Amino acid sequence: MMTVHEVSKLAGVSIRTLQYYDKIGLLHPTGYTDAGYRLYDDADLERLQHILLFRELEFPLKDIREIVNSPDFDRSRVLEQQIRLLEHKKEHLDNLVNFALGIKLLGVKHMDFKAFDRSKLDEYSKQAKEQWGNTSEYKEFAERTRNRSDEEDKLLADRFMLLLKEAGEIRNEDPASSEAQDLVKRIQRFITENMYTCSDKILRGLGKMYSGGGELTKNIDEYGGEGTGEFIDKAVQIYCDRKASCAT
Repeated sequence: MMTVHEVSKLAGVSIRTLQYYDKIGLLHPTGYTDAGYRLYDDADLERLQHILLFRELEFPLKDIREIVNSPDFDRSRVLEQQIRLLEHKKEHLDNLVNFALGIKLLGVKHMDFKAFDRSKLDEYSKQAKEQWGNTSEYKEFAERTRNRSDEEDKLLADRFMLLLKEAGEIRNEDPASSEAQDLVKRIQRFITENMYTCSDKILRGLGKMYSGGGELTKNIDEYGGEGTGEFIDKAVQIYCDRKASCAT
């Protein structure tokens, strides 16, 4: 058994935090000393590990409490889920690092953002709402972006622009190449992780929008170079066709 002071030192969690976890029913101590100090056993420490992992993943405390207090709580299964979530978080952080490196290597002065300023993005959002505002995808998009700050939206837009820049750099190559197909996969994954679930059907539609002319195609081509929107569309259709053929 360990005292609250020992657990605090071991886990790097303040005593006040442990006391609060006890108060809200998140982590009760197994027992108490004669002097009234909390005592924790190995099962308590294992539970605390899960709690801290969920905190690293930015789960609200009320959600963590529901998970760990659930009668169906399976430590092994939850740990597997946490590992997958942490891997996604690592990938997200890697993307942020790559974005920062892109700025460092290219220099802000060499990166033209005018084609995707806020007014353009707001207009695209408005168009999207008009086109699919009653779909499950838009509802998911609205829910996931509801609490994002302007800075977070800007960062995501910047990251997406780097993908378009990559497309522009290879737009004169074969859209069926492994490099082009990997880029399409990353575009689909980016949309799914940050906006809404991007199915292959939706991805096909986006490809058509990127090459369909109008302001969207114009701005993509301004950023990536002439023909970027059309190149992305061709790569997307090939990508989806290959996945469909593998599924049959």
